[in-house]
Amino acid sequence: MCSTLTIILPSMDYRKTLNLPDTPFPMRGNLAKREPQWVRQWQENKVYESIRQASAGRPKFTLHDGPPYANGDIHIGHAVNKILKDIIVKSRTMDGYDAAYVPGWDCHGMPIEIQIERKYGKNLPVAEVQAKARAYAKEQIDRQRADFKRLGILGDWNNPYLTMNFGNEANELRVLARIMEKGYVFRGLKPVNWCFDCQSALAEAEVEYKDRKDQAIHVAFPFADAQAVAKTFGMSEPIDGAVIIWTTTPWTIPANQALNVHPDFSYALVELAQPVPTGRYVLLAEDLVQACLETWQLDGRIVAKAPGHALEFLEFHHPLASADEGYDRVAPMYLADYVTLEAGTGIVHSSPAYGVEDFISCKKHGLDDHDIINKVLL
Repeated sequence: MCSTLTIILPSMDYRKTLNLPDTPFPMRGNLAKREPQWVRQWQENKVYESIRQASAGRPKFTLHDGPPYANGDIHIGHAVNKILKDIIVKSRTMDGYDAAYVPGWDCHGMPIEIQIERKYGKNLPVAEVQAKARAYAKEQIDRQRADFKRLGILGDWNNPYLTMNFGNEANELRVLARIMEKGYVFRGLKPVNWCFDCQSALAEAEVEYKDRKDQAIHVAFPFADAQAVAKTFGMSEPIDGAVIIWTTTPWTIPANQALNVHPDFSYALVELAQPVPTGRYVLLAEDLVQACLETWQLDGRIVAKAPGHALEFLEFHHPLASADEGYDRVAPMYLADYVTLEAGTGIVHSSPAYGVEDFISCKKHGLDDHDIINKVLL
């Protein structure tokens, strides 16, 4: 027969057996309640102003904030930007400087005007659009300022600089007038993104690209000087043929005014087994010869090679030259580092009216503004 022995121990508070620090900090952060108290305390105690007074007479260090745009609530990018700047300002203060932080906002631009159109409709009088845009920007500034304060950013929040302050706008006009008086403003050309809805030029940052499928074409530019091409590739007799380009924007071909090759790529002169309307030879990047021949379902062999820089200034007929006398011109070959071997033929056609890189390349080689061809008119 078994018996059970029960031992009853006295109750004990085991917390007293641990050597824990005694702190007034609460167990819970309770940030939802504590954060408003902190922000209010910073404002009531005028922490920033007190730092300014204590730093009076020290060497100056002033950070004028690169202004955020007054449109929409802040995001993680704003937080990173402001916190890093706040670290710099506070570290300068600790280094013995009178370090002031002057916040500001950019209050002008198409995104704000678009918001006004969405809310109130289009075709409003200019004065009404400006008034509503100003009110909208002020509202966004108040929202963003409240959130920046929550991040603990210390600054002169009551006196920010705003691009829409009338004094700033007036000074901008005065400066522009002086610049014009000195002759620094002139009329020229440059390809830009254009919004048909807003009837306004767009910055690259304002453009949203959508994935789409486009028709790609290969286009032959016949040799304009067969003797020069032959000489470049070490051949004694003139040859008939064409340089081949590849593009996903066929509509730019009528405005072509140049061709581009990469100076460091190897280019091949390919003899076709059967001649095509432009002749027996084609000029391609060496690395893309096989892929191109397979795409065209043609047979051919490389008979000569030359580096890209050797092709500079060779000339080629526009592909539509025989169709209309308006296209009876030649396209010179220029060197360009932006040419790649990812697809196509290794030769890029250049229409300076429709691309910034094309524009810069052609202008660099002496093309005048009035000679730039633009076949697309509004």
